[in-house]
Amino acid sequence: MADVASEPANQAPERRRPSAARILLGLGVLAGLGTLLLWPLGRLPGHFEPEVGRVVFGNIPEALEAAFYVTTAVFLGLTFYLFSLRARNWQRGQPESRTGRWGERLRRLEQGLRMKTLLRDRQAGLMHAMVYFGFVVLFLGTVTLEIDHLLPTKFLHGTVYQVYSAVLDLAAVVYLAGLVWAFVRRYLQRPSRLRSKTKPEDGWILTTLAAIGVTGLLTEAARIAWMNTPDFETWSFVGYPLASSFESGAASDWHRVFWVAHVASFLAFLVALPTTKLRHMVTSPSNMFLAPRERPKGAMREMPNLMEAEDIETIGVAEITELTWKQLFDTDACTVCGRCTAVCPANLTGKPLDPREIVLKTGEVLAASGTPIVSSPVALADGIVIDSARVLDRVRPEEVWSCTSCRACDEVCPVNIEILDKILDMRRYLSLMESNFPGELGKAYVAMENQANPWGMSPQNRADWTAKLDFDVKVLGEPGAESAEYLWFVGCAGSFDDRNQGVTLALATLMHRAGIDFAILGRRETCTGDAARRSGNEYLFQQLALQNIATFDELGVKKVITQCAHCFNTFANEYPQLGGNYEVVHHSELLAELVKQGRLDAAGNGRKITYHDPCYLGRHNDIYMAPREVVASAAQLVEMPRHGNASFCCGAGGARFWMEEQTGKKVNVERAEEAVATGAVEIAVACPFCYVMIDDGVKEIGRGEDVRVRDIAEILLEGQKP
Repeated sequence: MADVASEPANQAPERRRPSAARILLGLGVLAGLGTLLLWPLGRLPGHFEPEVGRVVFGNIPEALEAAFYVTTAVFLGLTFYLFSLRARNWQRGQPESRTGRWGERLRRLEQGLRMKTLLRDRQAGLMHAMVYFGFVVLFLGTVTLEIDHLLPTKFLHGTVYQVYSAVLDLAAVVYLAGLVWAFVRRYLQRPSRLRSKTKPEDGWILTTLAAIGVTGLLTEAARIAWMNTPDFETWSFVGYPLASSFESGAASDWHRVFWVAHVASFLAFLVALPTTKLRHMVTSPSNMFLAPRERPKGAMREMPNLMEAEDIETIGVAEITELTWKQLFDTDACTVCGRCTAVCPANLTGKPLDPREIVLKTGEVLAASGTPIVSSPVALADGIVIDSARVLDRVRPEEVWSCTSCRACDEVCPVNIEILDKILDMRRYLSLMESNFPGELGKAYVAMENQANPWGMSPQNRADWTAKLDFDVKVLGEPGAESAEYLWFVGCAGSFDDRNQGVTLALATLMHRAGIDFAILGRRETCTGDAARRSGNEYLFQQLALQNIATFDELGVKKVITQCAHCFNTFANEYPQLGGNYEVVHHSELLAELVKQGRLDAAGNGRKITYHDPCYLGRHNDIYMAPREVVASAAQLVEMPRHGNASFCCGAGGARFWMEEQTGKKVNVERAEEAVATGAVEIAVACPFCYVMIDDGVKEIGRGEDVRVRDIAEILLEGQKP
């Protein structure tokens, strides 16, 4: 017994990492003490008055100088303390690793600090850049002045001082011009994405920032007047002319008044920084630094194996504490710019979903349920009361179910906020814990459980399409087909949907002509489970996925070809979470490579074709050029206004294909109208769900007779040289 008791005593205690809140508190103490230390250092003997330059704290009484250092130290400490309160909220989230990949993190941080992503929107980006860089230059100018003040050997005099003065005046002009532009955009131009979220705090933020710039210039002008407007100050091309506004006898008093006002406005800024959305000056670049992750962007958050787990109390997200710390940090990084709202297909077609609201509502619940309570991302609307930590009391189910999971919101966000993850995690809870999902989904769930496909067709008929070919297709595992270089996973749509069977036949013919060694699974093929997972039914997804993985492993599958963008994404990004690791090729990549190699030839006829980017091929997996190369080999490619990573969804993703669209304009109709407006005679697709949705949309707007919708495989096959 003695030996057993002594073992833990000799064991080294586990070291706990300091929390974000403690780190911020420590930084606040250091910042305050460091600021106080600057005061005596600046009063050491050896300072001189330059002939061309200025004396720091010239005309400022010693009591005011002392008050400056003490209050600045206190307010810096207060700023870090207020940020630490917010950090306590972030720490309420579940663990999530955001370490490693340091090179990529530093690149993201650099992009944030120089506002590269914000400048994608030229007008808003330039306006913010003027304010941001103007402020940074002015702040660095103040720091430079203090450094010169502390050094025994001065450098801020003569020509250096004159250039320094000119640079700061220019920065002040740019800064204030940016603020005027911001005021005009928010209160006069009032774009819709800003109009709905303009709150009183926006006016206070703009006023505080403007006060810093205006009082700074007035302080400079009064100081120059107090110095009797020396000629070398002409480099201060704003302050020097303004100096004539002050009578020499009153200049000293005005200088002190404006100096105090300038300091006060900066102290107000230090309080506003952690308590208003101005905090994104700090949190947004930080969020970009934290953005890189090991999980592919096309994969949902990993879950334990539900077939084996016995101790899971809940699945998905209903409460704030069920989100990860990074998902919670996102809510404080949001700039409330509304770019996500402006590209959301659900929102643009009149559905209840607004991606920005998902972030803000989550942040509101986070702020109101914390200890202590902190300010919300933006002020709550009148009548809104939050009395629990349950996110799904604030976010309505109809918002969650409107999402097409197109990932346009995540792609356009200038500060890398991950909105889609939050929505899909909420779906998991609604689907599995509350059975709160659209009734149509229930039919698809039953079909996937019983028939291994959402169409509800018999698995015995999966390979019936092969009878229409004039050559044999190997079925992997059957006699004479023990192996093949590629498993061609045809998919449910390619096997059962009439329109998509044409794609299957075309792709089979092309691969056969090119000499590709491929085989199919036939009756043993099972739905990948994409629709189940994206609609929150993680249990059904894992059931289907594990069955496929077992089949693949039994047959020694290493390489997989698929014509479905959703199957491609699931195999490539989500099956590895369950142990299924394969080399996955989308048919657009395969066909593009075969054309390049000359194994397939296309005789283009010059007709105009526009290409619709599938979300799960493009934004989820960054495959944009391969399908375009296939189309361009057989026809003249014309682009829609929204294409590439800015493409507009067809409306089928996120299992929306299996749900009725009862509110607003149909997403596929919106996209079909855009495609037809290009003047193209044909619309190319590279996903079976896009095929059905776009084709239905074209027919619904009455253009089904003169505008065809076809898969790139069908287009390439037609263009083959005889």
